[in-house]
Amino acid sequence: MVNRDQVAGIAKQMKGSVKQAAGKATGNRRTQVEGAADKIAGKVQKAYGDVKDKVKKAF
Repeated sequence: MVNRDQVAGIAKQMKGSVKQAAGKATGNRRTQVEGAADKIAGKVQKAYGDVKDKVKKAF
């Protein structure tokens, strides 16, 4: 079962990928870095959701 944190994390990763690509395409270094940061934040949020799901299944 997928929880809210997993979905939000994946969405944030996708947003970051798009933002990073847009930054590369336009040569905007700030947008590119913001996109990378969004991707990392999304990975962390998804990992949190994964752990939360495993704990829930354990009990």
